[in-house]
Amino acid sequence: MAVSLRSSREIELIRRAGCVVADVLSKLSWMAKAGVSTAELDRTALEMVRQAGGTALFKGVRSPSSRTRFPGAICVSRNNEVVHGVPSESVVLENGDIVSIDFGVGLAGYCADAAVTVGVGRVDGEKQRLMDVTREVLGLAMAAARPGVKWSSIAAAMQHHAESAGFSVVREFVGHGIGKQMHEEPRIPNFVGDEMKDEDFLLAEGMVLAVEPMINAGSSRVRTLGNGWTVVTEDGGCSAHFEHTLAIVEGGCEILTAGERNHV
Repeated sequence: MAVSLRSSREIELIRRAGCVVADVLSKLSWMAKAGVSTAELDRTALEMVRQAGGTALFKGVRSPSSRTRFPGAICVSRNNEVVHGVPSESVVLENGDIVSIDFGVGLAGYCADAAVTVGVGRVDGEKQRLMDVTREVLGLAMAAARPGVKWSSIAAAMQHHAESAGFSVVREFVGHGIGKQMHEEPRIPNFVGDEMKDEDFLLAEGMVLAVEPMINAGSSRVRTLGNGWTVVTEDGGCSAHFEHTLAIVEGGCEILTAGERNHV
């Protein structure tokens, strides 16, 4: 497993891409109201990244299963949709929905990626709790990330927090290294298990990681719809998704998609 260690200059360039990501997600979170189509959110993201001089990383990515290309700048996933929801004029947000928005930017040769889940209008208590716990799962990972720590110890804490709340961790999708490419080594699971034991690694200064827990209200099992992209929960329960791009630095980590310098 070849993991790139980034210089302070490279981390600053990734941060610049991350600031664009943060601005777009902030705007889309504000826009996510009843009556707004997911296509409208996508158009806004595409225009904002164009004005920033960057590229939307997801647009045109080829599916390994269907061989189709992703049509949107954002992945926008509602309620029981876990990830890779396709923006559409016919998908209109409704009061009580929760919606996950995942967005990546390439700028000056470097990439950043983040995701947020927001409620549309008034959401019920269980949906709110799911969002809160998923945000906490990401938060505890960021608080624990520092040089010399084994990733498996962080992943175990993430899994324990989610499962202690009665939720489950999606296993088919994990985080990833990021830098000059959107997806780089290492794979970054949000759980521990035999299937991941050979992929454990020590965090080191200069690593840049996209950490992205996806937490389901019910079973962890998921399936992909016929469009070849949208992943949904198998039992129809809701799912939430939060992500930040982090740089491992002396004494901790810096969040590169927070919109400003943020050391944990």
